[in-house]
Amino acid sequence: MKIVVLDGAIENPGDLSWEGFEALGALTVYDRTADDDAEILARIGDAEAVLTNKTPLRAGVIEAAPALRYIGVLATGYNVVDVAAAGRRGIPVTNTPGYGTDAVAQFAIAMLLEICCRVGQHDAAVHAGRWSECGQWCFWDWPLMELAGKTMGVIGFGSIGQATARIARALGMDILFNSGHPQRSLESEGCRYAALDELFARSDVITLHCPLFPSTRGIINAETIGKMKDGVIILNNARGPLIDNQALAQALRTSKVYAAGLDVVSDEPIRPDDPLLHAPNCFITPHISWASRESRQRLMDIAVENLRAFLAGSPVHVVNG
Repeated sequence: MKIVVLDGAIENPGDLSWEGFEALGALTVYDRTADDDAEILARIGDAEAVLTNKTPLRAGVIEAAPALRYIGVLATGYNVVDVAAAGRRGIPVTNTPGYGTDAVAQFAIAMLLEICCRVGQHDAAVHAGRWSECGQWCFWDWPLMELAGKTMGVIGFGSIGQATARIARALGMDILFNSGHPQRSLESEGCRYAALDELFARSDVITLHCPLFPSTRGIINAETIGKMKDGVIILNNARGPLIDNQALAQALRTSKVYAAGLDVVSDEPIRPDDPLLHAPNCFITPHISWASRESRQRLMDIAVENLRAFLAGSPVHVVNG
């Protein structure tokens, strides 16, 4: 079997091995492939299996690839593939669920702790000589915040939302969660389901872990921000379009929202004119919550097993079948 990886550099910048795929066929790995159908099709060539992370596989490419029998997405989200077109050709499309649960939850809490403790900012101040020069045994530039006793609202209570909530509970926070419909079986001491309006009104911190659906697009907007506490903290390392950027930027400027921690934005990479780049107290990282070595190794292992299962005649994690 000929196997092509269209954009392997993000998943494996050199610290992992492709040997799992090499054991299954003749492997060609491209670090990056331009968003150009002609180039994508040329690189697929007569490959039977194609792996992609963010390189799009549109209908025209899928229909024109002569030998294509399998598409594997090196991510959980699979919107880069026209799954309907693949289905019409009988080509299964698989994804890699669950690989990044712990990494993404950890990163959400890391953003929150940075907002509350300003470790990076104070480290920079010390290295700039300000502690040596200040003439006293400590100083701080920002109010420092304890999380114990505060309420975290978790929107989206799948595996990542639940993992984030467990860490927050260990920090002494109470949890309100919303997952589109009541899930009373997931309630426990200090953790209960709440309708969105109650979650908005009572939460000191709101963290987003829901999928991007038409019903959740722009779930954080001027109207919903208006329902929140003054000084709320908003975290998002799920999907950028869950937030109306203009509304959040305005709320940060007025201090209605105290701070935001964002690992995702609506357009990636971020546009130079994105209003959040110039909003105060807005921490933005380049979509790296998922990218620990351990997480990427799990992704690789799942993707290899997906292809192995397909070759054995029992495909798994198929999103279009």
